[in-house]
Amino acid sequence: MGLNDTPSGERVHIGLYGRTNVGKSSLINGIANQEIAMVSNLKGTTTDPVYKAMELLPMGPVVLMDTPGLDDDSQLGKQRIQKSYQLINKTDIGILVTDGINPLTEIELELINRFRQKNIPFLIVVNKADQLVNNSEDVFSTQILPQMAQQVLFVSALNKEDMIRLRNEIAKTFISNGDEKFLVRDLMAKGDKIVLVIPIDKAAPKGRLILPQQQTIREILDGDGIVIMAKEDQLESIISENESQIRMVITDSQVFEQVEKIVPREIPLTSFSILFARYKGELEQLVKGAQRIDELPNDCEILISEGCSHHRQCGDIGSEKLPNWIRKATNKKCNFTFTSGTQFPEDLSRFHLIIHCGGCMLNEREVKYRLACAADAKIPMTNYGIAIAHMNGILLRTIEVFPEIRK
Repeated sequence: MGLNDTPSGERVHIGLYGRTNVGKSSLINGIANQEIAMVSNLKGTTTDPVYKAMELLPMGPVVLMDTPGLDDDSQLGKQRIQKSYQLINKTDIGILVTDGINPLTEIELELINRFRQKNIPFLIVVNKADQLVNNSEDVFSTQILPQMAQQVLFVSALNKEDMIRLRNEIAKTFISNGDEKFLVRDLMAKGDKIVLVIPIDKAAPKGRLILPQQQTIREILDGDGIVIMAKEDQLESIISENESQIRMVITDSQVFEQVEKIVPREIPLTSFSILFARYKGELEQLVKGAQRIDELPNDCEILISEGCSHHRQCGDIGSEKLPNWIRKATNKKCNFTFTSGTQFPEDLSRFHLIIHCGGCMLNEREVKYRLACAADAKIPMTNYGIAIAHMNGILLRTIEVFPEIRK
């Protein structure tokens, strides 16, 4: 990803859902104005979710998600349906697609119910409007969906004017959270020098910075700040040369122990992971979750979950370093379960603690869904950076830079 690209986690996710052969793939091609999904009259053509990142004016950067049919009765149908329902947890705008030829079934009503339960704004799009008989629109709106008539849109994926109208309605449906959120810009002023500590170890991707580092750099530059980057063994000289001018030090959580000893107490210190905990999650909940590490019983069960699905290498933070640090900090026998990508257990009851990555590859809705799942199950949850800071005895120092925590 380049510095000017919008990460997937920062895009509005628009999901198209419905039964097989109602025209979801045709609609997504029409919305995107290009062929991105395979279209066929054969039932169940879409077997896996299809994603398309694009600009949808006037909304801006979005991800369109085409999903398998929710009535797929093939051998793998149950798994495909489960995958479709999982995607609802990252959906910012839902589009229920039906063909208008057949009345709504329990499948559509269940989908509407899920949208409402999760407070997801949604549209009901009746596709293949060109095939409807006279007065079908009135019958469909008044007899089947009288309470949702304002959310029903009749279109044909073959009609370009209908697709323009659909794009506009999608934009109207989107409800912004209101105030703009920042990773770091609200913690700095123009001209501030901010030091980023970026270790280059075996697990670091070759030839590029990881996404949290890229996003932090870009936001500091957008705020007219000055970025100073260094590896952990270069930090001491950087501090000595610029100490009086440094506004903040942001480090990779893995080197907290080393960095904390170098950075003077009067210079604020935090990590990329902790910045993302505030940006996408619920910082207070995650801080409380880290404090529960001290209360873990012997033979405890811990879920370590990552939002991306990168190849785990020797020295990987999630699968190697973090478990070792937890065992050392607690002096307890701990059993670990690892998940990645869209995988997140529906039943969390057997876990004593959940530790999540920073969530840079997930959108805010999915991060908060996972936090809500943990809260509903009464399982403490934290993230990598906050947990590591707590185990190093510096948690309070790493969060005191945030004004909402100081209150």
